[in-house]
Amino acid sequence: MPYEDRVLKRTSGLGGSGDGSTDPPSLGRPVTPARPKISSWRQFKAILRKDIVMELRTKEMITSMGLYALLVLIIYYVALSQAGSNFDVSRISAGLLLLAIVFTSMLGLNRSLVHEQDQGQLDALLLSPIDRPILFFGKAVTNLIFLLIVQVIITPLFYFIFMGNADTAAMGPLWMVALALLLGSIGIASVGTLLATMSVNTKGKDFVLAVIFIPLMFPLLLAVVTALNAVVLGNPDMTSVFWRFTGIAFGYDVITTVIAFALYEFILGV
Repeated sequence: MPYEDRVLKRTSGLGGSGDGSTDPPSLGRPVTPARPKISSWRQFKAILRKDIVMELRTKEMITSMGLYALLVLIIYYVALSQAGSNFDVSRISAGLLLLAIVFTSMLGLNRSLVHEQDQGQLDALLLSPIDRPILFFGKAVTNLIFLLIVQVIITPLFYFIFMGNADTAAMGPLWMVALALLLGSIGIASVGTLLATMSVNTKGKDFVLAVIFIPLMFPLLLAVVTALNAVVLGNPDMTSVFWRFTGIAFGYDVITTVIAFALYEFILGV
């Protein structure tokens, strides 16, 4: 077979339509195979790993949150130092502890996105082929992990500082306290991540986040404080009160997480 016929046959087999027509070959245009779509789980792990590795290198967020929580405990101690021996701090201990956690969480939520906004990392994430809802879950879980780490540190300190001399004989099991704090932390992380993303481009980031965050968190805070208070005081109907209000907290977490998941892509596009 002549050389011209062999070339014609080869090009018709590769670029032709199969009916003998000879389409011109795309010379100089390398064919790039289609990239497989990265799974949502791998995207989530990549975001989570990036944030955790960055925090392990700088230790900026956990350090600032821990020091801030410690300062709040010192302010509590100074404020209650003249209350007298007849004052039972256990009656307000649940509210004091959750208040310290909420204030500390707002500091961490702001820093989690402001740091990336200042360095242009948030824009890079938005340009990357990452699903926006997966970005929300990655940020929310990261904030939840850091918040839980701070809680593990400050909760024992709070107990030894304020509850050391209190009568805790009737106090419920510790797993109830841990469960109530976990449900509160999930709601704080999910709602806070959405609101921090909304306020990251505003001028008064801290003020805007606090003004929106506290009213939206009121149902969750009330439910968690009531459940914690029943456990700490050891009320006769402790079990029923605890499960009723932890159920409210769980329902709040589910509803707000679904809403934040649905709105996150819209918030990023605003």
